[in-house]
Amino acid sequence: MKQIRIALVQMRSPFADLKNNLKKISRLARDAAAQEVDIICYPELCLQGYSRTESCLHAQPIPGPYTEKILALAQTYKLTMLVGLAEQTEYNKPYITHFVAYPDGKWDLYRKTHLGSREKPYFLPGQELPVFRHKKANFGILICWDLRFPEAATILSLKGAEIIFAPHASPMVSGNRRRSTWLKYLPARAYDNTVFIATCNLVGSDGTGRTFCGGALIIDPKGNVLAESFQKNDHLLVTDLYPRLINSIRRGKSTSMRSIFYLNVRRPELYTDLVR
Repeated sequence: MKQIRIALVQMRSPFADLKNNLKKISRLARDAAAQEVDIICYPELCLQGYSRTESCLHAQPIPGPYTEKILALAQTYKLTMLVGLAEQTEYNKPYITHFVAYPDGKWDLYRKTHLGSREKPYFLPGQELPVFRHKKANFGILICWDLRFPEAATILSLKGAEIIFAPHASPMVSGNRRRSTWLKYLPARAYDNTVFIATCNLVGSDGTGRTFCGGALIIDPKGNVLAESFQKNDHLLVTDLYPRLINSIRRGKSTSMRSIFYLNVRRPELYTDLVR
């Protein structure tokens, strides 16, 4: 891994207002480019806004007109963009997808693999846990509920991911409960797998009665909070990720028990008989 600058977006996404949401995506990409960001991650379903029951009405094909515009933004601003949208399928259920647009005109995607119980009637689950290659770092994406499952983060780390982006569409909760909830499991995912975890969320009202609580948080590979922002409005959290610690651990340069790559000393032969 090399030093890399990432941006995490807290963003209000009025539901079904794709045109204006795309304008905001563009403005934030421009702001990130002005700060020499390498990768910008937007929240879950930020293009259409989040809805379980009505996302199918506004789902978009990939490739399609909106993803082509996102790809053009990545080329214009010379940064990698991770944008959430409902992806159209041949069925009446879309995927919850994160579209990855590269500045060289290429693209990729991740489809949410673990759907919440109230999402399952309305969305299709993805079937793959890919790792994406950037010239400065390898990264994976896990969307919201995906992060509750330790195996998913472990698989990405074993495949070489050094950063896991974790876009959310989490609703408003009282006080600062979202932060406290994230801090119960995100540091564990980072620490156990020696990865950076970078999460962000929708914020504010979506115009249909749903309100999202926002938040952007980065955890370092030892489980410490590296940077955070819990604004009530659109906001861009920009942070440099330094590679010294993760490279030292991943390359086995440290002899300390506190700084070994735990996944290298697993005993997978003991885990194959786990009850499914």
